[in-house]
Amino acid sequence: MSATGPAAVLALVRQRNFGPYFAGNAFSASGTWFQNLAASLLVYRLTHSAFLLGVLNFCQFAPVIALAAWAGSAADRYDRRRLLFMTQTTASLLAATLAVLAWSGAARAWVVILFALGLGVTSAISIPAQQALIASLVDRESLPTAVALNSMTYNLARAVGPVLGAASVEYLGIPASFLLNSFSYLVFVGALLAITPRAQEMAERGTSRLRDALGLLRDDPRLLAFLIVVAAVGFASDPVNTLAPAFAHAFGRKDTVAGFIIGAFGAGAVTAALIVAGRVAGSRRRMAITLSLLGCGVIAFALSPWLPLGFVFLFVAGFGYLASNTSATTRLQLGVSEAQRGRMMALWGVAFLGLRPLASLADGAIASVAGVRTAGVILALPALAGAVLLVLVGKRQRGREHRLVEPSAAGLEPQGEDGHRLATGEGGRDVVADHRAAGGGEPGERGRS
Repeated sequence: MSATGPAAVLALVRQRNFGPYFAGNAFSASGTWFQNLAASLLVYRLTHSAFLLGVLNFCQFAPVIALAAWAGSAADRYDRRRLLFMTQTTASLLAATLAVLAWSGAARAWVVILFALGLGVTSAISIPAQQALIASLVDRESLPTAVALNSMTYNLARAVGPVLGAASVEYLGIPASFLLNSFSYLVFVGALLAITPRAQEMAERGTSRLRDALGLLRDDPRLLAFLIVVAAVGFASDPVNTLAPAFAHAFGRKDTVAGFIIGAFGAGAVTAALIVAGRVAGSRRRMAITLSLLGCGVIAFALSPWLPLGFVFLFVAGFGYLASNTSATTRLQLGVSEAQRGRMMALWGVAFLGLRPLASLADGAIASVAGVRTAGVILALPALAGAVLLVLVGKRQRGREHRLVEPSAAGLEPQGEDGHRLATGEGGRDVVADHRAAGGGEPGERGRS
């Protein structure tokens, strides 16, 4: 039986290729939180405008939508490691330049926002390649755990980065925080040089358009459902990221407490990653539960009268966030072939990050009119709506399950409520075990029913 939980994590990070990639990516992601927190604090200190905090986050994520078609196609047509090398080097130069401007006093609010846009462009180009490269670093059996750990990387950074970033701003200053982020990109560049991915299956020029990936959603509506879950997760978690300085002020604390607010959410996410590793794809019911944890946790935090109690709610919300996002992302990775993975991850980037500008602007606008607590409640509602939708769909499908998932004469096992066979021994542990039970291939490589 494959290892699960912390044992699966340890086994994977010891691998020759995935270990350096995981460490370098975690370091770079943590540096990004130094950058984001320092930029938010600088803009807030200069303007005291919750709306401009929303504009700042809009510029960080808007390029994901604008460049999704090109970035997804590029990730399938060109060497993914080389693309990442170029984007991470460029991002390092941008962060270092902003550090110099901040030290000289020339980094006004519009300058910070402009550099956020530039870093958003490098991020938009790298997201599909970064997500799709994972499958080239591990064997198929380890892919679900690798997907969970890749999500854990971001959330480990969410737990550690903002806290260290707050300390950096407090004791070293905002310019130093920008410079530390520049160095973190270089660490990831070093990790890219150290790994040796398997040869990449390149897509043909005429078949690498993003609209071809949209056809996959039409052929398999479950993929669209998983993208909707990813989008709901992004909306519900956005207030914690965008409005953290304003939340700190609402609780009567200084703005650097924003790092601890984001960190508490990230701690819950890291805990979830350790638990779900090796068993990342659950049923619709389980996904509805984790979406409910996210939505209810964010709402409870926003309404909490006491910050220490709010940290508990943030931890719960972070747990639900990671569990939901990892399950949906794993299914998206496994639902397509290697040559389609870059474009599917571009759609993932649009759902998770590309729609975040809308959430960020909504955060800022609602907070300006009705207060930061109201903004937190309203932005958490999509997660609860998604949970209700999953429950309703599950009930509707269970009524006809006996006709759709009868075991075949070839010996296929009964299917679960998501249309995947239940893996023996763990009651449908995850979709990856289900695919292996059918013959070891990926769904996208065998064709979908």
